[in-house]
Amino acid sequence: MNLTINSRTPNETTRILEIEGEIDVYTSPQLKQEIVKLAEGGVKHLIINLSKVEYLDSTGLGVLIGGLKRLREAEGNLVLVGPALRILRIFEITGLDKIFDIYATEEDAAAKEGVSL
Repeated sequence: MNLTINSRTPNETTRILEIEGEIDVYTSPQLKQEIVKLAEGGVKHLIINLSKVEYLDSTGLGVLIGGLKRLREAEGNLVLVGPALRILRIFEITGLDKIFDIYATEEDAAAKEGVSL
């Protein structure tokens, strides 16, 4: 399965990544490259929409954790939006639901993070 990443720019320091497909050992480098590029480009708020993600493995979790760390070190944040129940369960089992801010919708995420869409 391939990974499709669509990027939207609601404002200068915020990006929304809509991810579709599987985030696994084969596709994770593509996501990592995109997150690093955005962080190095000055993005402070990264909203990752997982509503169309069908599968997430430990490699994908590692990429998301790395992105979160990178953005928080730059006084920003990476938040997750709309994961399917089976994907959300992965975060709950690993305890990462206590590390990541996870929201139901992009609007909820923007409101809680204080950014405008």
